[in-house]
Amino acid sequence: MINRTVLVGRLTRDPELRYTGSGAAVVSFTVAVNRQFTNSQGEREADFINCVMWRKAAENFANFTRKGSLVGIDGRIQTRNYENQQGQRVFVTEVVADNFSLLESRSESERRQSSESHNDSQGSMPSQPSSNPFDAGQSDSGAQQPNSNPNDPFANGGQSIDISDDDLPF
Repeated sequence: MINRTVLVGRLTRDPELRYTGSGAAVVSFTVAVNRQFTNSQGEREADFINCVMWRKAAENFANFTRKGSLVGIDGRIQTRNYENQQGQRVFVTEVVADNFSLLESRSESERRQSSESHNDSQGSMPSQPSSNPFDAGQSDSGAQQPNSNPNDPFANGGQSIDISDDDLPF
């Protein structure tokens, strides 16, 4: 039988690192994962998935991530239940993460963090620079600028490329 889960999303809050009575590290966190489709209003919805990670991986995760970090999680789905203080049975479904990957560079993470703290103090949303190297020719106004990016296959000295639908293979 197979029980594998792979998630890619952003942390909704800082990870919570705790230690068990025997000294084992455990971190809990929630990952927001965008759905692949939009709703009837054209907005993209997200699922908020609770995760837990143990031991050394938990300590590393808590040290290198924070709210908003883009992460990849590899693990398994686990269900458990317990009785709360009111005597009611509570069922919990969560991902027990075995491995994680940081999916943005430290500089991108720090830039995002500084812009979020700037947004909190200013109350407005500044434009985010694109991390896509092929968007380097676009300014904030949307006007095309000559692109000097040697990795951009569409750089053509600022000239537009005329392609008809008949030229496309799909």
